[in-house]
Amino acid sequence: MKDLVQNRKAFHDYEILETFEAGIVLLGSEIKSLRDHSASLQDSYVDLKDNELWLINSYIAPYKFAKTDSHKERRKRKLLMHKKEILQIKRQVHEKGTALIPLSIYLKKSKAKVKIAVARGKKAYDKRAKLKEKAQKKEIRNIE
Repeated sequence: MKDLVQNRKAFHDYEILETFEAGIVLLGSEIKSLRDHSASLQDSYVDLKDNELWLINSYIAPYKFAKTDSHKERRKRKLLMHKKEILQIKRQVHEKGTALIPLSIYLKKSKAKVKIAVARGKKAYDKRAKLKEKAQKKEIRNIE
């Protein structure tokens, strides 16, 4: 399972509490564009409306070999999960300070899947401490 698209900024901005796997409803030109790695999850999020999950503000580039106008780049895309899992996510998201964010899009048995996470935003001092720790580990590695 190799990631087609990854949201690297999410690991810097959020503390990941729990991850889930969801299917995604795509058009033909969207899946072809995803296979070309022509997409981005930057500034995207998952919204929970009427016990349905929606991937909002994700970018999938138009497929360059499509015969007609393929698709809107930033349309809402429905995510597919079992009802039991959606209710579990709903309980966790209603806690104060938690959000639902997409981490990556990948293929599993030729089906597009989205890894989503229930996450809590990091404070600025948490980010600085993490960067400092990373720099120290790199320095130690270079000395050895």
